[in-house]
Amino acid sequence: MTIPTNPFKQALAEGRLQIGFWQSLATTITAEISAHAGFDWLLLDGEHGVNHLISIRDQLQVIDPSPSQAVVRIASVDVVQVKQVMDAGAQTVLVPIVNTAADAELMARAMRYPPEGIRGNGAGVARVSGYGRNPDYLKGANDAACLLVQVETRQALDNLDAIAATDGVDGVFIGPADLATSLGHHGNPGHPEVQSAIESAIKRILAAGKAPGILIGDETLARRYIELGALFVAVGSDVSVLVNGTSALAARYKGKTSTTKPGTAVY
Repeated sequence: MTIPTNPFKQALAEGRLQIGFWQSLATTITAEISAHAGFDWLLLDGEHGVNHLISIRDQLQVIDPSPSQAVVRIASVDVVQVKQVMDAGAQTVLVPIVNTAADAELMARAMRYPPEGIRGNGAGVARVSGYGRNPDYLKGANDAACLLVQVETRQALDNLDAIAATDGVDGVFIGPADLATSLGHHGNPGHPEVQSAIESAIKRILAAGKAPGILIGDETLARRYIELGALFVAVGSDVSVLVNGTSALAARYKGKTSTTKPGTAVY
């Protein structure tokens, strides 16, 4: 049997850029199609998407044989959700609305078995260990666990240095849409104050020795963040590709101008 490894975590540790794609439609079909498109990672969204534990498990099953790595976003700072998605096969977990170093520390411990953490051991009956067929799973599970925490509020920005310095945090993801809302610029992540906060955050995360990440559909901004040092960057979503593509196609044949703006989706 094999001891678990995490290629996504290793790539971040080595400073290699990882380009990602958001999965909000909660279907194995779009996950499987996207998994073979050439993206380094796919985000299965359990916060704003309609995903639940079973749909996340099913998408992990179709992504696992592909070249892409799966990242699962849970709904909140929740020890139970971490345990469940990891038992289902997730190695990398993105936690939203992490506002304090205490939040980050709790999630780091939730991802690891004792003595380093508090993760309950149900590996013997879980998919992650081949339903008990891989006795070596526990030997490498803690090392393979990759925690990404999401900074998306004014409070989180105030605490960013402490959050990023937390042991067990591998990357800090900046949420442009919620951050813009928290800063009073609803629906306008391009506002200068928001952009200044994002650029400053990327620099602070790098200074802490952690990987900065973000989702942004605007190619100019995406390339700007990469230039600044962002290492895991999601550049679109299944929803935005479908919305923009179908609207543009219909408009082309009906003689109308599409009202969608390709590449603007942020979550």
